[in-house]
Amino acid sequence: MTYLEKKINLPKPLFTENGPCAVLLLHAYSGSSNDVRMLSRFLEKANYTVYSPNFTGHGTLRPEDILAESITKWQQDALDAVTFLKEKGYEQVAVFGLSLGGLIATHLLTESLQGIIGGGFFCSPIFPVKNKVPENFLKYAENIFSITKINEPDKQQRLQRIQRDVLQQMEEIELFSVKTSEKLNQISVPVFMAQAGNDEMIEASGVYKTAEALKQTRYTLNWYPKSGHVITVGPDHKQLEQDVLHFLETLSWHEEKL
Repeated sequence: MTYLEKKINLPKPLFTENGPCAVLLLHAYSGSSNDVRMLSRFLEKANYTVYSPNFTGHGTLRPEDILAESITKWQQDALDAVTFLKEKGYEQVAVFGLSLGGLIATHLLTESLQGIIGGGFFCSPIFPVKNKVPENFLKYAENIFSITKINEPDKQQRLQRIQRDVLQQMEEIELFSVKTSEKLNQISVPVFMAQAGNDEMIEASGVYKTAEALKQTRYTLNWYPKSGHVITVGPDHKQLEQDVLHFLETLSWHEEKL
């Protein structure tokens, strides 16, 4: 780790054991565990054990680290996180995610994995929709480069490569989204869906198409009119937290919460 990385205090995974019921929270495409920190802390205070890992390649000062990975790797990261919780003794897990994290969480729900008793997503394109992810990733990269103060020629050269690579990675993610959407009818556990009304990243109305595909199971659809894409830190975040908690309390946990 470089001096700059130490100075900036890069985001670390969050894990607090605080109750018999475990919740896995997955972050967004260019994000980190910081995306879900407030929700994590809220649920911990409500006596839930919460794990918020970082996907491989995330939480660094190199945007290219994300582009060097794949949706397959992040899917495995999520499976490893479930295994981690089970090895800690939590036989039942609820799994949620923001944006890309929510897409991966929903994929886990379609797999009917033993011990996953519910979960859902916040502002996630389960069906492929119009989005502004590539241009926003470039802005993210530029912000990182401003922090690391690289010279202008290197910056422009790296941004050019990033612009190419992010488009390729988005094609891979959209293919994963298609495959996940085709398996929605296999979900048998309750699903929580949250969508921001002022989502600047993805087409907000796509959430209704997901709801239509979930007729075989119980679902909750919540709309947050004031929030943008990163709904977990937006103006409606306290309402979102309350809604997630209420949803968790409706799940069929084997052990009653203390």
